[in-house]
Amino acid sequence: MGKDLKGKELGVGIRQKVDGIYSARYVDKFGKRKELYDRNLSSLKRKLNEAKYNDAIGNVILDDSLTLSVWFDNWLEIYKYNVIRDNTRVYYKQVFKKHIEPLLGHKRLKDITQLHIRALLKELDKQGLQFQTQNKVRVMLLDMYNKAILDNYAVRNPAKGIRLPKHNKRNKRVFSVEEQIDFFDCCKGTFYDNLFTVAVNTGLRQGELCALTWDDIDLEKKEINVEKTLLYQKLEGDTGKTFHINPPKTKTSNRKVPINKQCEIALKKQLIQRNNIISRQSAKPEKGFENLLFTTKYATPICDQILIDAIKKIVNEINSVRSEIEQFEMFTPHCFRHTFATRCFEAGISPKVIQTYLGHSTLQMTMDLYTSVFKHCEEKAISRLSEYFISLEDSREINIEREFEKQI
Repeated sequence: MGKDLKGKELGVGIRQKVDGIYSARYVDKFGKRKELYDRNLSSLKRKLNEAKYNDAIGNVILDDSLTLSVWFDNWLEIYKYNVIRDNTRVYYKQVFKKHIEPLLGHKRLKDITQLHIRALLKELDKQGLQFQTQNKVRVMLLDMYNKAILDNYAVRNPAKGIRLPKHNKRNKRVFSVEEQIDFFDCCKGTFYDNLFTVAVNTGLRQGELCALTWDDIDLEKKEINVEKTLLYQKLEGDTGKTFHINPPKTKTSNRKVPINKQCEIALKKQLIQRNNIISRQSAKPEKGFENLLFTTKYATPICDQILIDAIKKIVNEINSVRSEIEQFEMFTPHCFRHTFATRCFEAGISPKVIQTYLGHSTLQMTMDLYTSVFKHCEEKAISRLSEYFISLEDSREINIEREFEKQI
């Protein structure tokens, strides 16, 4: 039982120090001794009761000095260990270091409020960052705080309940039929013609395409077995950007994609081209990538910029004989994937089948990405159905007229 300076008993754990300040001690649920101070005894007792109440209902954190930056490192190393791929780990670090840490990294977990997070997202929006990046920041913070609550480093999640308005999406670059013909007419005979042909006829992602070996091609079954992807990225332990063979993007990305006639011809031509390249003295295949089907002229793996440069060269060639108002629009390699999906919809292939071709994790993802294309194809189908009904009605009227003439 503590006492004040006059010897009056104050209660268990409460005492008055020589300087007149009252102090109260208690042990929290983690076994840590806590001490509170106040010049006013009533105020101190109120603080003590509140502290004990919060401790009893679980509103107490293990370390109230823990900052967001320190917790991020723990979250990434413990909770994301063997859960995410190396390239995803690098991406998370980049997002945190670039977009979260400058504004919130130094703050203690317990001090960050929803207002802070909303202010951060507003700042990212003002910087012109896309919805995907802003949402990744939100999702990361949401998960970090969920795990902090589990470990008693936070009592609430300030990221919970925050929703981002979706920005107007830019229209995906898709070849019209005429553009597709023009591009491949000009592309014919160029070094990456086979790669582009396979891309537009299979919808494979660039990394999946560039990771293919001849063992992945089954000409008897007319299938491409997609089970890996090529990355050009600096991962942990790398001194700089380098090539890596990784599993595909998602589980559903492991798939078999059909080979049509154009694709088959391009694959056969590519095998011949690859073997010719390998036989040259100038060939410098990298260790671990010797069997790649699609390579550079030196038998090395292909990175994004190489294909972008190749596309740019062809587009410039097309535009060199066109007027300014008829210029062919530049595009990225992903355009081949979008074009493949669009041609599939136009051909009347089921969205569910297209989903499996593309390796999307859900049908909803396919529908969300190609809503406008699907609606356009639906409208054309309804129009054809209407024309069919009209033709039936016309036939019926003709038959009625004939029957009528017989009667009279």
